Amino acid sequence: MASPTPSPQPPIHVIGGGLAGSEATWQIAEAGVPVILHEMRPLRSTDAHQTEGLAELVCSNSFRSDDWEHNAVGLLHAELRRCNSIIMAAGDESQVPAGGALAVDRDGFSARVTARLEAHPLVTIVREELTALPPSSWDNVVIATGPLTSPALSAAILARTGEGALAFFDAIAPIVHAESIDMSKAWRQSRYDKEGPGGDAAAYINCPMDQAQYEAFVQALIDGPKGDFKEWEKDTPYFDGCLPIEVMAERGRETLRWGPMKPVGLTNPHTPGIKPYAVVQLRQDNALGTLYNLVGFQTKLKHGAQSEVFRTIPGLEGAQFARLGGLHRNTFLNSPKLLDSQLRLKAEPRLRFAGQITGVEGYVESAAMGLLAGRFAAAERLGAQLDAPPAETALGALIAHVTGGHIEQEPAEGKVRSFQPMNINYGLLPPLLGDGPKHDGEGRKLKPVERGRAKKRLMSLRALEALDSWLQARRAAA
Repeated sequence: MASPTPSPQPPIHVIGGGLAGSEATWQIAEAGVPVILHEMRPLRSTDAHQTEGLAELVCSNSFRSDDWEHNAVGLLHAELRRCNSIIMAAGDESQVPAGGALAVDRDGFSARVTARLEAHPLVTIVREELTALPPSSWDNVVIATGPLTSPALSAAILARTGEGALAFFDAIAPIVHAESIDMSKAWRQSRYDKEGPGGDAAAYINCPMDQAQYEAFVQALIDGPKGDFKEWEKDTPYFDGCLPIEVMAERGRETLRWGPMKPVGLTNPHTPGIKPYAVVQLRQDNALGTLYNLVGFQTKLKHGAQSEVFRTIPGLEGAQFARLGGLHRNTFLNSPKLLDSQLRLKAEPRLRFAGQITGVEGYVESAAMGLLAGRFAAAERLGAQLDAPPAETALGALIAHVTGGHIEQEPAEGKVRSFQPMNINYGLLPPLLGDGPKHDGEGRKLKPVERGRAKKRLMSLRALEALDSWLQARRAAA
């Protein structure tokens, strides 16, 4: 690739040299705009980092599935490759055997990213810690400091946003694909048929339990294996005082039945005259209506146990999870409220955010937000307007989720916000028109599992076609 033509423009500043910051820096420089990358390591390290290399992988070395046809993260891989991603290029070059997944050699991966950024003529790397918001003379900034944002910068961001918390234990409830819920057992109804702000008196999906099912469920929650806290997490408070469901179960066997699983105000149309002993409610989680979260089911159960225990709930026996629950220290913004569609802070538009701090989870998702933030920042510096990728793409679906696709839930029991981090999944993309393919190319009727795979492949093909059109339009406008 030819070297980008230098721009007389002043530099853009990127804070944070993780995956998102490295990707944003690369995209800005490749657009021909000078960029200064500020990374506090090695002057100040974190409890998780071990080196001073850029884009250091602090947890798993896996980028997860590389199957672009049938896996949403594999689709995101493919989109990033088409967008000249430095993270995907370095990942491909440092790949290690991992079956259908893309796993990398940690040191080799970080070394490749670091070397390319150090060698780029438009990139300057400054090793320093920012303990306050950037000076006002920095008129175009990308903040990509990730889940381990330094306490000083966290405090400065909090002060500017007016939010009550930034770092906390994030107890996340599972999310299921709506189409995998068995509606022959579940039903739609709001408690007491109460209409919400949208006028919908059937906004929840309800799964009933009899007494034996409830008692077995509570016992399974208590007995199930739980995740442990890391040493550097121990003093972090729970998010908005939100207790994991198994902690509530341990406080008394009836606690859940008179908490998130209370059966009052609901009538099961499948069993007229028989009231359920307990009810699990699911609430719409995205504007498309393709994802539903288990209300009040924040959990620190290990993932294997979650799949087993939650599939004992009537109506969820075949549930397909878009995200399982979890509990970990996190640092992220209430992005739908605070950021605009260009990832700029509404209260101070010169500041853009990228990576996990925007409310995405996963290495690849973080890099994706860095890529978009970098391209938005470069376009703004060059006096151009760059729209987000189409919603049919994985990139577009991610930015739509963090800047508006999530439905903010009404406050309850002292919880003041409900936006939660999300991995890429097909539930974030607009559904296909119709029911999807029912037969293969030879006219054979597809089995349910085959139909699901065929539908994902069509959604992936649609996404790549939409992305190619978006990229061609950008090149034509350049």
